[in-house]
Amino acid sequence: MKINGNFNKLQDSYLFFNIAQKTSEFLKKNPGAPIIKMGIGDVTLPLPQACVDAMKKACDEMGVKETFRGYCDYEGYEFLRQAIADYYKEYGVDVSVDEIFVSDGAKSDVGNILDIFSDENTVLIPDPVYPVYVDTNIMAGRKILYIDANESNGFTPEPDYNVKADIIYLCSPNNPTGAVYDRAGLKKWVDYANAQDAVILFDAAYEAFIEDKDLPHSIFEIEGAKNCAIEFCSFSKTAGFTGTRCGYTVIPKELVREGRKIGELWLRRQSTKYNGTAYIIQRGAEAVFTPEGRAQIKENIDYYKRNTAILSEALSAKGIQYFGGKNSPYVWLKCPNNMKSWEFFDYLLTKCYIVGTPGSGFGKNGEGFLRLTGFGSYENTLIAAERIKNTL
Repeated sequence: MKINGNFNKLQDSYLFFNIAQKTSEFLKKNPGAPIIKMGIGDVTLPLPQACVDAMKKACDEMGVKETFRGYCDYEGYEFLRQAIADYYKEYGVDVSVDEIFVSDGAKSDVGNILDIFSDENTVLIPDPVYPVYVDTNIMAGRKILYIDANESNGFTPEPDYNVKADIIYLCSPNNPTGAVYDRAGLKKWVDYANAQDAVILFDAAYEAFIEDKDLPHSIFEIEGAKNCAIEFCSFSKTAGFTGTRCGYTVIPKELVREGRKIGELWLRRQSTKYNGTAYIIQRGAEAVFTPEGRAQIKENIDYYKRNTAILSEALSAKGIQYFGGKNSPYVWLKCPNNMKSWEFFDYLLTKCYIVGTPGSGFGKNGEGFLRLTGFGSYENTLIAAERIKNTL
């Protein structure tokens, strides 16, 4: 018996596990320290009431023989997929119900989608980047190429036609930098992917935070994207489903490689390895798109946006350069005094009692940066902003 040797190539532990461990060790030495956690991008507001009510109703249905549901359709219930398709129409995108696949979240799908692609494919990943993109491909033993995202390109790099890639990861609004591609920027990537016969894996988990009307919410707003892109979305940040788990993946019928429709391969994979998202959860997700749900979600997102605005103002007051803070729940700040990422993490923790996320954990280009999240409470964000102003 042999293990998958590619796991030996991974870092010993996941970035956010290291953060939690360091925070725990600090609290052991400093019990009662008023720590404010702004590292992990977990929401703090409760689920929208419309979603809660829908799930309660679904629970009651599951307790009655006439309305009980067992195994669901592998691609998700049609009522939810239709609601998602209608949502896309608001941005001028026609997506059919059978191009939408419901799951337990974007993170799972971003990793699991690799099952249907050859391990011989070369992967192109921006640096810095959400660690899941890198780790899942290391586990599979794929060759990984990196494209530099940095200050000079506003953390929205453009394609290089001298680089040959088969799978391309893009995330906009970006985690961790908060940077957002405009239409021209995405069009360059779509043209590149079509020229290379590559597939773009487009993570749109944070699209609900986009407020500038000129910025695209979906890659399928870009001409030619249906021939080369798969889009991953999540209710985690949109509606607070981080602990409830629901997301979806969109694979257009036009996306064909080696004579096979990629959507059909994905459904074959899901029907073998996944039994579907719970009916109760899907009813809650459906409520996201009701008028009541939309209004309540907007209130929550506006709440988090206000937090990022408070953090941005505090950094500006201290002359600290940052990216994001708008159209995104993240603020990506440049560590002052040329500090390294973990050095500044320790400084914030010990001097300000604030936990951030070291940029170096997202790749070599993240060194010298740190990510703060607006997902905390308004009260704690105000306190954190004051600590930053008074300490840095």
